[in-house]
Amino acid sequence: MQTEDVHYRSADGLTLYAKSYGPTDAPLTALCMHGLTRNHKDFEPMIAALGDLCRFVSVDVRGRARSEWASDPETYTPAVYAGDMAALLDHLKLDKVALIGTSMGGLMSMVMASTIPDRIQGIVMNDIGPVVEQAGLDRIAGYANTVEPEADWQAAAATVERVQADIFPDLSGEDWMAFAKRTYRELDDGRVLLDYDPAITRTVGEVKPDPEVQAQMWKLFEATHAVPLLLIRGEMSDILSPETASRMIAQHPDARLVTVPRVGHAPLLDEPEAVSAIADLLKRLGASSQ
Repeated sequence: MQTEDVHYRSADGLTLYAKSYGPTDAPLTALCMHGLTRNHKDFEPMIAALGDLCRFVSVDVRGRARSEWASDPETYTPAVYAGDMAALLDHLKLDKVALIGTSMGGLMSMVMASTIPDRIQGIVMNDIGPVVEQAGLDRIAGYANTVEPEADWQAAAATVERVQADIFPDLSGEDWMAFAKRTYRELDDGRVLLDYDPAITRTVGEVKPDPEVQAQMWKLFEATHAVPLLLIRGEMSDILSPETASRMIAQHPDARLVTVPRVGHAPLLDEPEAVSAIADLLKRLGASSQ
């Protein structure tokens, strides 16, 4: 598959990175936005499974992987990230895109549907919604705030397996190594380190249930009603409850819910159920773009 490195500038002067997969003149482009501690490589299994359905642009949100770290950690927010995505669309001269957002990337999708609605063709939200369950936030805070180097790749894979085994009970040893390769970077001395600025996680443990905030988030979710929505939920998710997922589908005029069995937060999107559903939506959006 044709790939291209994309470097662009944010409004506040950061050099940010994205990777383009597939033909740049494809009728449909899908912008892929990862979760809190992940990066553009998170979507490579999904892109490999979907093939040449469209052009995929997968981002490193500021503070992750090949994107520059922010000097002001207060800019590590979904609203700022969404502004960075608008800058990327301008840089690539893309009038419209589909959005594929995992966890934090799904929250970014909701913001973008509100702030740049005319540029959004459809949305895939992966295991996230207006209500984020406290149990999942507490679990993420328990591991995301600890950023210490691992001795080597084998140690990193072992740590990933220890932390994520309950989320992905069917992954193999090779899968855990591939997972580590997508989420760690190698240091000059051969040790490996999680590939993000530790400051991105500073507020995770402070998030608490707030009815007023939840009301605002449901209001923000209404912005997605203008375009087709595919909601993907891990069967064992501790972030997106079945009740929240059902309410999202009931409120949205053009939405589909797909549950990925035997997976927690969040599906990798290379599972057969996810691949089939995403392919259906992208084909539909691609046909309407021609």
